[in-house]
Amino acid sequence: MTHVLGLDLANPVVVGSGLLTDQERNIRRLLDTGAGAVVTKTIHPSPPTDLDERIVRLPTGMINSTTYSKRSVDHWLGILRSLARDGLPVIASLHADTPAELAELAVEVEATGCRALELGISCLNEEAGLDDTAERVRSYTAAVRAATRLPFSVKLASGEGLNARAFTAARAGADAVTVSDTLPAAVVHPETGELELGGVFGYSGPGVKPLVLASLWKLRRAGFQLPVLASGGVQSGRDVHDYLRLGAVVAQVYTALHTDMYDTLARIVAETGTGTGTGTETETETETGAGIDGPPASGERTRRAVEVRS
Repeated sequence: MTHVLGLDLANPVVVGSGLLTDQERNIRRLLDTGAGAVVTKTIHPSPPTDLDERIVRLPTGMINSTTYSKRSVDHWLGILRSLARDGLPVIASLHADTPAELAELAVEVEATGCRALELGISCLNEEAGLDDTAERVRSYTAAVRAATRLPFSVKLASGEGLNARAFTAARAGADAVTVSDTLPAAVVHPETGELELGGVFGYSGPGVKPLVLASLWKLRRAGFQLPVLASGGVQSGRDVHDYLRLGAVVAQVYTALHTDMYDTLARIVAETGTGTGTGTETETETETGAGIDGPPASGERTRRAVEVRS
């Protein structure tokens, strides 16, 4: 049994917020498939309506230009009431244009019987999320803490200043942090030479995992005590256990579910339960003494393939 944000979960595999969690039937089926909990698509009182929301698939994940659910707050309140009546472990992801509006939304969600929140305040697909600051995190976190007694996690992006933002969230009243939101990335169109999607947007996938592991390790080394919900690059039970070993309480999975959603989730949950999962083969290369006149001498260049096992 895993305990996080006041919820008792059957396992530490949590489905993260995104397009796949924008409908009640998907949320219910993900839970039926074995997810320990599900985070809803981010609920927003006034989501942007003029954004061209698309996904670009990459060999190592995807870049998306999506932001928040287009469904109304009233629509979501009805869904959350239904899920709460059945006692389902659902975490409502919330954001708003101002701290006061987010606090008001949290109060409305609390009234549905929903038992836990995630503040999706660091989405870089909105301009304000590109350069997040500790002060911005403090403003949103403190406003929600003053308005509701529900436990909540603040979702933050890995990168420069993460420790400051995480410690600020803790001091402002957060019960946990989620690391990481998507990270800034871009892809060049091979024919036009322009950026796909028209700019820099959020990257998710296996390439994020080493960065999030490093962030988690640095947070714990700095003495960060709140629970951390790890998010980034989970594709197997091994990935889940890697996060747990470095001090996360749960691991969120999302991008991998864009392929065979329910089958993939079932596999990851099963692997997590048995401690199995495909090992990650990592090739490392070191060079010493390389000059401009030719390759390094024998013995100065080494190559090794390491199969990481549980």
